[in-house]
Amino acid sequence: MVSIRDVQLTDGRLVRVHDTGDETTSDALTLLWHHGSPQTGALLEPLVTAAAARGIRLLSYARPSYGGSSSHRGRNVASAAGDVAQILDALGIERLAVMGASGGGPHALACAAVLLGRVTAAVCLASPAPFTTSFDWFAGMVSDGGLRAAASGREARERYAATDEFDENSFTPADWAALAGAWASLGADAGRAGAAGPEGLIDDDLAFVAPWGFDVAHVDVPVLLVQGGQDRVIPPSHADWLMRACPTSELWLRPRDGHVSVLNASPVAMDWLRAQDER
Repeated sequence: MVSIRDVQLTDGRLVRVHDTGDETTSDALTLLWHHGSPQTGALLEPLVTAAAARGIRLLSYARPSYGGSSSHRGRNVASAAGDVAQILDALGIERLAVMGASGGGPHALACAAVLLGRVTAAVCLASPAPFTTSFDWFAGMVSDGGLRAAASGREARERYAATDEFDENSFTPADWAALAGAWASLGADAGRAGAAGPEGLIDDDLAFVAPWGFDVAHVDVPVLLVQGGQDRVIPPSHADWLMRACPTSELWLRPRDGHVSVLNASPVAMDWLRAQDER
């Protein structure tokens, strides 16, 4: 059972929170899921099932301009940590683990870096690295137009959004199989997020190609990077850069996975988080 509530932040914004917790889960490991771009923030069925099987309380929230949450123009990646801190206070949660996929990965890292003493460990699946010239950041992306436009500013990114169409070659056969099977809920949710408008995705892209507001080298909790070797959306070079930059990280490379099929590693990644929590 997933409950939904809106939490009002100190600046007056509302964020929509999805939570599997109840009075029986107060002592369980709590895991906050950071959704991809675009998604509504709703908890996806495979994640709910995997968490329940492991006795994990799972929650998520819709980032600004997604899924019922207020807009927050000008946010950077680190802004997520401030929002999460207020969500945790509203729910009476002291400590938790974080996990993010694709566009959720940087925001999970932000919580690990900024919420000192509150985050026990982080998992990032198919996460982009900070925008940098130390490697060819765009190389290997089948469709990099949105991010390239964002690097030129909001006006350019908004113009791009007016004609943007998804390139089906961004996904591998393994990705399409995942979307037709276990991860069908992800595809449906992305469709709902896209139909609601592009503002959340635009703000995400602008944040990804700007300074994140924290240094991944300063993350001092365990970090697990999970990367598909055939990912055409966020190529393996990003995970390699993150592993080298973040001293507490380890990398699980899944050579045959793409951007979506890598999510099949979520249950074992939850096991990894539980192991960190028990240390």
